[in-house]
Amino acid sequence: MSRSPREVFHALVEGVAARRWDELPELYAERTDVRHPLDPLRRPAMVSRDELREHFRPDDATRQIDRRVANVVVHETADPEVIVAEFEYQGTVRGEPFTQPGIFVLRVRDGEIVESRDYLDHLTGARIRGQLADLVAAVQA
Repeated sequence: MSRSPREVFHALVEGVAARRWDELPELYAERTDVRHPLDPLRRPAMVSRDELREHFRPDDATRQIDRRVANVVVHETADPEVIVAEFEYQGTVRGEPFTQPGIFVLRVRDGEIVESRDYLDHLTGARIRGQLADLVAAVQA
């Protein structure tokens, strides 16, 4: 039996927190549509599992982040494939605490994510990776 949208969401965010980078792309369908509508750089959607494999490949900055999932609220919708999930990553990086809120709107079919809209705090994400100045410069350019 395939996992429910709620179960897939939990596997995703807990997998990020536990650094199970190699497992995360397998939560997505081979052909998918993953967008970050609040991305300040307006990068294009990721539409394949291979693109997600690259997205989840950790860099040196990511390896320094310790995080856990907190304050999860999952909202069921009238569509059994779709959930809206509110959550936070809380943790530390280089000894400094952080909180990064997020909302995911997931469509899960046959236990795989076929569509996702990931609303994350990109400024906090850049800050905890030590990339805030680079992000600001890229936005200004």
